[in-house]
Amino acid sequence: MRLFINIDHVATVRQARRTDEPDPVRAAVLAELGGADGITVHLREDRRHIQDRDVDLLIQTVRTGINLEIAAVDAMVDRAIDWRPVEVTLVPEKREEITTEGGLQLVGPAADRTSSAVSRLTAADIRTSLFISPDPDTIRVSAELGADAVELHTGEYANSTDAKDRALELARLREAAELARDLGLSVHAGHGLTYENVGPVAAVETCEELNIGHSVISRSVFVGIERAVREMQERVRRARA
Repeated sequence: MRLFINIDHVATVRQARRTDEPDPVRAAVLAELGGADGITVHLREDRRHIQDRDVDLLIQTVRTGINLEIAAVDAMVDRAIDWRPVEVTLVPEKREEITTEGGLQLVGPAADRTSSAVSRLTAADIRTSLFISPDPDTIRVSAELGADAVELHTGEYANSTDAKDRALELARLREAAELARDLGLSVHAGHGLTYENVGPVAAVETCEELNIGHSVISRSVFVGIERAVREMQERVRRARA
């Protein structure tokens, strides 16, 4: 299983003071040294944390690969095609949200925009992933749109405080992952995963990649990024053993 580290929150700290530190590009280098299999960044339309400058430098610097998260709008797709990252994950965006709250709604105009974005990125030979809820109908639409992968939103699992509810959400993720694989999609997962709850999701055999940010960056405040990434990788490896 691949572990991609999302470094958005390093940029969040920097933008709080509109200064030049901490630098997310340096954070990416340290995350790779700690064993990250790739780096994820979300370039939002409002540029609230990651900036175009960051992506420019990350594309030049990161050796493992960049998973660039963007909204399915023409201006963002244009930038992604210019940069040509290893993968682009299309995600929903709301101005008022603190972080991405749910998966793409693949109905009506939103489905048309996503379809157009997937087609353009595929034509540019960029691998595509759709950030979606673990919903069977949405998974089927994702396959019909021609995406290479889906990233299953794990927020409902991560936010469950009742053991029974968490078990039900985990079963839902597992069934969604199996359906996606059967439809020819690669399966990724992420959102709200921590050192404490990552194990059961990492153990889902049909899941190939995890995207984790906040928990690792939070841990790195106390132990450094390299160690924080190593510790997360160890938990993922144990779960897969």
